Amino acid sequence: MGLWEALLNMSTLAMIVFIVGMILVAVEMFNPGFGVAGGVGVLLLFVGVILTAKTVAQGLILSAVILVILAVLLAILLRSATRGRLSKTLILKDRTDAASGFSGTEDLHTLVGHTGTAITVLRPSGCADFDGVRLDVVTRGEFIEQGTPLTVIEVEGNRIVVRETAKASV
Repeated sequence: MGLWEALLNMSTLAMIVFIVGMILVAVEMFNPGFGVAGGVGVLLLFVGVILTAKTVAQGLILSAVILVILAVLLAILLRSATRGRLSKTLILKDRTDAASGFSGTEDLHTLVGHTGTAITVLRPSGCADFDGVRLDVVTRGEFIEQGTPLTVIEVEGNRIVVRETAKASV
Protein backbone atom coordinates (compact mmCIF):
# COMPACT_ATOMS: atom_id res chain seq x y z
CA MET A 1 0.00 0.00 0.00
CA GLY A 2 1.55 3.32 -1.10
CA LEU A 3 1.45 6.76 0.38
CA TRP A 4 -1.39 7.91 -1.87
CA GLU A 5 -3.51 4.93 -0.91
CA ALA A 6 -2.83 5.64 2.77
CA LEU A 7 -3.82 9.28 2.29
CA LEU A 8 -6.99 8.32 0.40
CA ASN A 9 -7.96 5.79 3.06
CA MET A 10 -7.22 8.21 5.89
CA SER A 11 -9.71 8.17 8.73
CA THR A 12 -11.86 11.19 9.51
CA LEU A 13 -10.08 11.64 12.82
CA ALA A 14 -6.65 11.73 11.15
CA MET A 15 -7.90 14.23 8.56
CA ILE A 16 -9.33 16.51 11.27
CA VAL A 17 -6.07 16.25 13.23
CA PHE A 18 -4.05 17.24 10.11
CA ILE A 19 -6.30 20.16 9.23
CA VAL A 20 -6.41 21.54 12.78
CA GLY A 21 -2.63 21.09 13.10
CA MET A 22 -1.98 23.00 9.85
CA ILE A 23 -4.38 25.77 10.89
CA LEU A 24 -2.71 26.16 14.29
CA VAL A 25 0.79 26.28 12.77
CA ALA A 26 -0.42 28.86 10.21
CA VAL A 27 -2.00 30.94 13.00
CA GLU A 28 1.29 30.87 14.88
CA MET A 29 3.17 31.98 11.75
CA PHE A 30 0.89 34.93 11.02
CA ASN A 31 0.23 35.94 14.65
CA PRO A 32 3.33 35.02 16.64
CA GLY A 33 2.76 34.68 20.35
CA PHE A 34 4.04 32.41 23.05
CA GLY A 35 4.17 29.42 20.71
CA VAL A 36 1.23 27.58 22.22
CA ALA A 37 -0.74 27.43 18.96
CA GLY A 38 2.35 26.41 16.97
CA GLY A 39 3.41 23.81 19.51
CA VAL A 40 -0.05 22.24 19.64
CA GLY A 41 -0.20 22.37 15.82
CA VAL A 42 3.11 20.54 15.44
CA LEU A 43 1.99 17.98 18.01
CA LEU A 44 -1.27 17.42 16.11
CA LEU A 45 0.64 17.02 12.84
CA PHE A 46 2.87 14.43 14.51
CA VAL A 47 -0.20 12.56 15.82
CA GLY A 48 -1.72 12.75 12.32
CA VAL A 49 1.38 11.14 10.83
CA ILE A 50 1.20 8.35 13.40
CA LEU A 51 -2.51 7.78 12.72
CA THR A 52 -2.10 7.77 8.92
CA ALA A 53 1.21 6.07 8.16
CA LYS A 54 1.28 2.31 8.14
CA THR A 55 5.07 1.98 7.79
CA VAL A 56 8.08 4.03 8.84
CA ALA A 57 8.78 4.93 5.21
CA GLN A 58 5.26 6.31 4.79
CA GLY A 59 5.69 8.30 8.00
CA LEU A 60 8.95 9.83 6.75
CA ILE A 61 7.46 10.69 3.36
CA LEU A 62 4.36 12.18 4.97
CA SER A 63 6.56 14.21 7.32
CA ALA A 64 8.54 15.50 4.33
CA VAL A 65 5.31 16.51 2.58
CA ILE A 66 4.19 18.37 5.71
CA LEU A 67 7.54 20.16 5.92
CA VAL A 68 7.23 21.25 2.28
CA ILE A 69 3.72 22.58 2.90
CA LEU A 70 4.93 24.48 5.98
CA ALA A 71 7.89 25.87 3.99
CA VAL A 72 5.50 27.16 1.32
CA LEU A 73 3.36 28.76 4.05
CA LEU A 74 6.47 30.37 5.54
CA ALA A 75 7.57 31.66 2.12
CA ILE A 76 4.13 33.21 1.61
CA LEU A 77 4.38 34.78 5.07
CA LEU A 78 7.84 36.23 4.43
CA ARG A 79 6.79 37.63 1.06
CA SER A 80 3.71 39.17 2.61
CA ALA A 81 5.79 40.57 5.46
CA THR A 82 8.20 42.34 3.09
CA ARG A 83 5.94 43.46 0.24
CA GLY A 84 2.33 42.61 0.93
CA ARG A 85 -0.46 43.66 3.22
CA LEU A 86 1.21 42.21 6.29
CA SER A 87 4.14 44.63 5.94
CA LYS A 88 1.76 47.54 6.50
CA THR A 89 0.90 46.19 9.94
CA LEU A 90 4.33 44.86 10.96
CA ILE A 91 6.62 47.66 9.83
CA LEU A 92 6.35 51.07 11.45
CA LYS A 93 6.37 53.81 8.81
CA ASP A 94 6.09 56.84 11.11
CA ARG A 95 9.28 58.60 12.10
CA THR A 96 10.08 60.21 15.38
CA ASP A 97 12.83 62.55 14.24
CA ALA A 98 13.40 66.26 14.74
CA ALA A 99 12.00 67.05 11.26
CA SER A 100 8.69 65.48 12.32
CA GLY A 101 8.61 67.57 15.49
CA PHE A 102 9.84 64.96 17.95
CA SER A 103 12.75 65.29 20.34
CA GLY A 104 14.35 62.59 22.47
CA THR A 105 15.29 65.09 25.15
CA GLU A 106 14.03 68.45 26.26
CA ASP A 107 15.63 71.32 24.31
CA LEU A 108 17.91 72.98 26.86
CA HIS A 109 19.81 75.22 24.42
CA THR A 110 17.85 78.22 25.72
CA LEU A 111 19.84 77.94 28.97
CA VAL A 112 23.11 79.03 27.33
CA GLY A 113 24.14 82.31 28.95
CA HIS A 114 21.84 81.94 31.97
CA THR A 115 23.32 82.36 35.41
CA GLY A 116 22.64 80.32 38.50
CA THR A 117 24.17 79.09 41.74
CA ALA A 118 25.92 75.83 42.58
CA ILE A 119 23.72 73.91 45.05
CA THR A 120 26.35 71.21 45.58
CA VAL A 121 30.09 71.05 45.12
CA LEU A 122 30.86 70.48 41.42
CA ARG A 123 33.68 67.94 41.05
CA PRO A 124 33.14 68.22 38.07
CA SER A 125 29.45 67.31 38.24
CA GLY A 126 26.75 68.33 40.64
CA CYS A 127 23.55 70.34 40.92
CA ALA A 128 22.84 73.99 40.29
CA ASP A 129 19.84 76.28 40.71
CA PHE A 130 18.72 78.35 37.69
CA ASP A 131 15.78 80.64 38.51
CA GLY A 132 14.34 78.12 40.98
CA VAL A 133 14.92 75.10 38.70
CA ARG A 134 17.35 72.48 39.99
CA LEU A 135 19.44 70.93 37.18
CA ASP A 136 22.33 68.47 36.96
CA VAL A 137 25.38 70.25 35.55
CA VAL A 138 29.04 69.54 34.77
CA THR A 139 32.16 71.63 34.46
CA ARG A 140 35.03 71.12 32.07
CA GLY A 141 37.06 69.51 34.81
CA GLU A 142 37.17 72.43 37.27
CA PHE A 143 36.33 72.06 40.94
CA ILE A 144 33.67 74.61 41.96
CA GLU A 145 32.53 75.21 45.55
CA GLN A 146 28.92 75.19 46.70
CA GLY A 147 27.22 78.59 46.47
CA THR A 148 29.43 79.83 43.61
CA PRO A 149 27.66 81.81 40.86
CA LEU A 150 27.63 79.87 37.55
CA THR A 151 27.01 80.59 33.88
CA VAL A 152 25.87 78.01 31.33
CA ILE A 153 28.43 77.97 28.52
CA GLU A 154 27.32 74.96 26.50
CA VAL A 155 24.50 72.42 26.16
CA GLU A 156 25.05 69.02 24.50
CA GLY A 157 21.81 67.02 24.50
CA ASN A 158 20.92 66.83 28.19
CA ARG A 159 24.45 67.68 29.37
CA ILE A 160 24.70 71.23 30.72
CA VAL A 161 28.26 72.60 30.92
CA VAL A 162 28.89 75.49 33.33
CA ARG A 163 31.71 77.78 34.51
CA GLU A 164 32.12 80.15 37.37
CA THR A 165 30.47 83.45 36.38
CA ALA A 166 33.69 85.43 36.90
CA LYS A 167 35.58 83.05 34.54
CA ALA A 168 32.82 82.98 31.92
CA SER A 169 33.48 86.58 30.91
CA VAL A 170 37.22 85.95 30.35
